[in-house]
Amino acid sequence: MKGCSGAIMFTIGDFARYGRVSPRMLRHYDAIGLLTPDRTDPATGYRRYGAAQLARLNRIIALKDLGFTLQQVGAVLDERVGPEELRGMLRLRRAELTEAVAAASARLTRVEARLRSIESEGHMPADDVVIKTLPAVRVAELTGTAASYQPEDIGPVIGPLYDRMFPLLEDAGLRPTGPGIARYEDAPEGGGAIVVHAGVTVSAPVGPVGDTEVRVVELPPFEAATIVHRGAMDDVLSTTHTLARWLDANGYRSTGYSREVTLECPPDRGSWVTELQEPVARA
Repeated sequence: MKGCSGAIMFTIGDFARYGRVSPRMLRHYDAIGLLTPDRTDPATGYRRYGAAQLARLNRIIALKDLGFTLQQVGAVLDERVGPEELRGMLRLRRAELTEAVAAASARLTRVEARLRSIESEGHMPADDVVIKTLPAVRVAELTGTAASYQPEDIGPVIGPLYDRMFPLLEDAGLRPTGPGIARYEDAPEGGGAIVVHAGVTVSAPVGPVGDTEVRVVELPPFEAATIVHRGAMDDVLSTTHTLARWLDANGYRSTGYSREVTLECPPDRGSWVTELQEPVARA
């Protein structure tokens, strides 16, 4: 059907189909004054829409998907938000949704780790844990602080520390001579915060590396209960629980945080191999 100007007019069903919405939704938008049909037959009440109204419909749907209420959508549209500004809002919302998906994925990983730990209760292979006397070792380290010892707090701190450290070592002409060694201690300020030391084995004098933040320190020898963890460190929970149960069953007590010695670290984090070295003493 054509209007007085000769432009094609769509029935509510056709307009809904082109706009990928329901006729019921269009009736609601009409009722609240958000999208009024170009024409409404006074006798039958039939609504007719113009093709140009698809642009407004697109903006309504986009803004609603951004999380705006319909009242807010109306206010934004009355301000005549341009396409470029709207694209910017959509990009921001996309970034927020991406971040939410990543956070949900991380939570799912932690839940799965808890479930695996629960499922492994009562199944503790006797040869998983080995008591070792570990020699002194020199490591180049960068240090940061995490809010807690939980994997979701440690990961965002230790990853960037390693990313910064290796280029600094390369610039200083210092090559790693052994595996990466991450270690932890309580932060002086307390409150559950943790000092994170991201290190790698080196052969170099103790002290600062050039004029960088990196320092070479010598870690003293100690007796450790060791266990190998296979997989990403976000999924280390079941391995640490196995270690804790072994210590309890064999008359040992922990005397500090475990070190994490990276044995293999391919691009696929699920294929990482890490030895946990927990300082222990006889209970």
